[in-house]
Amino acid sequence: MLNLKIIKAITLDLDDTLWPVWPAIQRAEKALQNWLNQHAPMAAALFANAAVRDEIRSYVVHTRPELRHNLSAMRREAIRTALYRAKENPLLAEAAFEAFYAERNRVKLFDDAILALEFLSARFPVVALSNGNADIERIGIKSYFRANINAQAFGVGKPDARIFHAAAGAVDVCPAAVLHIGDDAGLDVLGALNAGMQTAWLNRDESAWTHAESPHITVTSLTQLCDYIGTAEPLGA
Repeated sequence: MLNLKIIKAITLDLDDTLWPVWPAIQRAEKALQNWLNQHAPMAAALFANAAVRDEIRSYVVHTRPELRHNLSAMRREAIRTALYRAKENPLLAEAAFEAFYAERNRVKLFDDAILALEFLSARFPVVALSNGNADIERIGIKSYFRANINAQAFGVGKPDARIFHAAAGAVDVCPAAVLHIGDDAGLDVLGALNAGMQTAWLNRDESAWTHAESPHITVTSLTQLCDYIGTAEPLGA
C-alpha cells in the first residue's frame, strides 16, 4: 500500500502518462517526410521506403552506440545518413530534424493531465523523468516542474536506478520519500521499485499486472490518483 505520510516529492513520466505519444510521433514522421519531399527529394525517397528507413536506423544504432539514450541525436544522425546516401547536403539534417521535433512536441494532453499537474505541483516538488525527448517548455507545462531529468541528457535511462536517484537528488529528497508515477510496468514501476521509491502505476488500459513485484497503487487515471493523494497533508503542513 502507498504510504502517503512519507511522500516529499513526485517524479512523473511524460510520454503515455501525460499524453499519448504515438499520434505525435506519427504526425512528426509525416512532417519530416513532407519537409524532405520539398528540400531533399532523394533522401525523401529513401525514407519513404520502410525497409530502407529501418535499415538506416539500425545502422545508426550499431555504429553510434553512444547515442542510444539520445533519441534526438539518433534521429538527426539517421536523417544525416539518408542525406549522405542520397548525395544531398548533410547540413540539411538540422532543419529537417526541427520539422520533425516541432510536431513531436505538439502533443494532445490527456483530459486529466493539467488538473493533475496543478494538483500535484501545489503539494509536492514534481520532477519530469523520461526516456523520451519531449520538450516540456515547448509543450507549455514547464511551470509545473521543479526539474526535468531525461535519458538523453543524463546518459542512462529508466529502469536504471541511477536516473531515479538523480531525479530524487534534483529536489534534495531521498528515494524512499519519492512517489514515481508512470505507465510502463517495467521502465517505470519496476525501475522505481528497484531504486527504492514508492510507485503508482497509471494503467489507463486496465492491463493485467504480470510481475512478481507490485506497484504500491494502481490507478486508471491521474484524477483517481489525485483523489487518493488528496487525503494526505499538503507539502510543508
